[in-house]
Amino acid sequence: MADVIQLLPDSVANQIAAGEVVQRPASVVKELLENAVDAGANKIQLIVRDAGKTLIQVIDNGCGMSETDARMSFERHATSKIREAKDLFALHTFGFRGEALASIAAVAQVEMKTRRATDELGTRLVVEDSYVKIQEPCQAPQGTSISVKNLFYTVPARKSFLKADPVETRHILDEFQRVAMANPDVHFTMHHNDAEIFHLPVGNLRQRVVKIFGEPVNKKLVPAEQETDILHISGFVGKPDYVKKTRGEQLFFVNKRFIRSNYLHHAVMSAYEDLLPTDTYPLYVLFLDIDPASVDINVHPTKQEIKFDDERLVYNFLKVAVRHALGSHNVTPTLDFEQEPAFQQRLAPAPVLRPEREANSVGSFRTSKFDKDDEADSRHVSNLENWEKLYKGLELFEKGSGASVPEEDPDQLLITNGPSIGTRPGVEVLEMDDAAETFSKGQREPYQVHSQYIISHIKSGFLLIDQQAASERVLYERYLAALEYQPIATQKALFPKTIELSAADAHLLRDILDEVNCLGFEISAFGGNTFAIHGSPAELRQGISEEALLQKVLEQYKGNLELQLGARDNLARSMARNASLRKGQSLSVPEMQDLIDRLFACAVPFNSPSGRKCFIQYDLEELQKQFS
Repeated sequence: MADVIQLLPDSVANQIAAGEVVQRPASVVKELLENAVDAGANKIQLIVRDAGKTLIQVIDNGCGMSETDARMSFERHATSKIREAKDLFALHTFGFRGEALASIAAVAQVEMKTRRATDELGTRLVVEDSYVKIQEPCQAPQGTSISVKNLFYTVPARKSFLKADPVETRHILDEFQRVAMANPDVHFTMHHNDAEIFHLPVGNLRQRVVKIFGEPVNKKLVPAEQETDILHISGFVGKPDYVKKTRGEQLFFVNKRFIRSNYLHHAVMSAYEDLLPTDTYPLYVLFLDIDPASVDINVHPTKQEIKFDDERLVYNFLKVAVRHALGSHNVTPTLDFEQEPAFQQRLAPAPVLRPEREANSVGSFRTSKFDKDDEADSRHVSNLENWEKLYKGLELFEKGSGASVPEEDPDQLLITNGPSIGTRPGVEVLEMDDAAETFSKGQREPYQVHSQYIISHIKSGFLLIDQQAASERVLYERYLAALEYQPIATQKALFPKTIELSAADAHLLRDILDEVNCLGFEISAFGGNTFAIHGSPAELRQGISEEALLQKVLEQYKGNLELQLGARDNLARSMARNASLRKGQSLSVPEMQDLIDRLFACAVPFNSPSGRKCFIQYDLEELQKQFS
């Protein structure tokens, strides 16, 4: 029998390695930028076209390569970073595997131009499908320029799995920000489709954080510093009043290498304790400098997962460092009775005492018998009023007929048999036309429960409506129609407001600015990353800040990018989510009735855009069984 085990050809082995190293265009950006930093460059330029699918080019002024080194750099496991196995435990560079360029060349067309400072001529290489097509001398500035074209042209199946351009662009921006954040002493620029996205001159860490995340974060940064014998922690954390609903501004670096760690993230969140609202994330950019021998970064080809010798110790040091930073800058409450203004704002206002009882309350902390009688009388009257409201309308039911409705009432909601739409078995489906007609006539006034739910009577029982989910559904379909057919009316502002965004958010807003303006905004570019808001949707609820709403819409939009909803659907969802009614918001009867009418006029009234139920139907027969 013939032997069956064979060595794979280099081209096949390279494509297998590429499956781990090059997952998407952002992976190429990460590897090329890290190589440029390892080459000692102090100026790095990134040029991207079509979200990296057409072109990714990185130009640096680093040390460059000789003709032999340039040719060897495309071989598998060829690297200048390590020489022997023990070097893995003393790494001070980003790359060390020697797989990046070989893997990239296996799935793309690569052109390299490089020259050392001591050489008169540089070297030009063209590599396709792991094979060197051209190698020749050329004129080139000192450093290296690598162009990656037609990514995944050799593996069309992999190319078909790439997401839409906005999604891939977002991943590229994330990788660029991470490398730039870790190296504030390097000048970075980024261009996408001939538009400059980032221009980051050399500066300190605080300046780099502000340049990347936007000028508004400058006043929200709290420096964190902790020096121990084992590790040094430095960086910045955000104040508790600067939080977002989505992640993206939480960065950990170990020896200047970006890492992901839910364990360390938990340490930071524990340091904030009860200072943050539920489901929010603070900003933090934290650097951990530790002995390379105490960490293992050779866990995954992306090198974003590492192992510590003593994770518990690092966890505790990090938690203490963040807590000390917040405490030393008067962010966390103190035990001083002469409380600081930041803490006093968090306290609830003191109750106001009635004048006729103030003396008794302050003097002896006792209430007289007359005051008790007054309180009892007022409580009795209040209870009677509440009970009357509770039983209001019951006279419409026939005496002795249980929960049935008189037959002569022709305007009651009709019920037809059909599949269940509620959470309980045996629930019947509402005919939408009859439902809308009955609700519009308002036979019985709806009422609110805990400022969250609306109860509306129907013939067989009642509907329990989630006001926030219902409002989201109504606004979602309203915004979709506005994007498709007719823009929403705009309320002009007397004086325009300006808003400064981070470079990534500004780039995103420019791409969807026309659609945003269709939703009732009137926004124009104001230079750089600043935009002018000349108007907001006329239907916008009072008390909502246009700037805050726009920020939340962008955050929600970015969070939905992975769902591949399409720009219009994504924007309609994001806008509806942030402009909808909120839990705890009291509504008048006309407002509740209008919401019900609009809900049952929707094409899909059953669920909100995120999938939550808008209402649940309760049948009186089932309720009676609960009391049996």
